[in-house]
Amino acid sequence: MNSERERRLRIRTPEGVEFSHLLAGPVLRMCAWVVDLFAVSAAWSVLASLLALLGLLSRDVAAMVSIILYFLLSQGYRILAEWRWRGQTLGKRLFRLRVMDAEGFPLSLQQTVLRNILRFADALPGPYLIGGVTALLSRKAQRLGDLAAGTVVIWEPKLPILDVAHLTSGKYNSLRAHPSVVARLRQQVPPEEARLGWQALARREHLQPDARLQLFADLAARYRSAAQVPAELTDGITDEQWVRNVVEVLFLSTRNREPGASSQ
Repeated sequence: MNSERERRLRIRTPEGVEFSHLLAGPVLRMCAWVVDLFAVSAAWSVLASLLALLGLLSRDVAAMVSIILYFLLSQGYRILAEWRWRGQTLGKRLFRLRVMDAEGFPLSLQQTVLRNILRFADALPGPYLIGGVTALLSRKAQRLGDLAAGTVVIWEPKLPILDVAHLTSGKYNSLRAHPSVVARLRQQVPPEEARLGWQALARREHLQPDARLQLFADLAARYRSAAQVPAELTDGITDEQWVRNVVEVLFLSTRNREPGASSQ
C-alpha cells in the first residue's frame, strides 16, 4: 500500500457508490486543536471573572466549581459542536476538517461523547503522546478516542465553484414544487454524499461515456433511497438530470453556497 492510498479512506455503499476521503494529517489536526483551545480559553476567561466573585465567599467552593465548570466547558463545547455541526468545531471548520463515522454512517452523539472523553487518555503522558503514536500506527490515522468511537477525521478540500447559471438555466426541476421532498433530501443526504454529486457534475465532461452513465446511475439510486423519493418525481428523466436536480435544491437555492453549508 503506497503512501497516497494510506492517506485516503474509501467507503463503498450498498448501492455500489464509492466515496474517497482524504484523512486529515497531524499538523492540520493540531492547528484546529489550537483554535479550539483559544475558543475555550476565551469563554473560560469570562467565567473565571465571575468565579472570582464566588472566591470572595469561599475559596474551596470556588476551586471546586472552577474544576467542574472547566471540564463541562472544554468537553461540552467539543461534543456539542461536533454533534450539531456534523463533526466540526470552530477549529475544524476553519481548517476544513470533519469527524465522521469510519464506516460512513451518520455520526452519533454517543460517538462524539466517547471520542472527546477519551481525549484525556490520548493526551497522556505528555502533549498527545499516546494519541499521536496511536494515530501513526493506525491505518486510518485514528487516535485512541477515534478507535474506541469508530470515527475518523477527514480533510475536505475546497471544491471548484460550479457555473450555477449554466447548470440550472432553462432546465425544469420537478423538485422545486415539492418542498417536503427537498427537506427530506437536505436532512437525509450526508454532506459527503452531496459533495460527491457536486464533484460528479463539475467533472462530468471529463468522464468516459460508460463511466459517466454508471456514476450518475449509482448516485441517482443513492439519492432516491436516502430520501424515499416518490417515483413520479424521477420518471422520464435521466439519472444525470435527477442528480442535477438534487444538487440544485441542496446547494444552489442560495447561489454559490458551498457543499455542506446548508445543513450547518
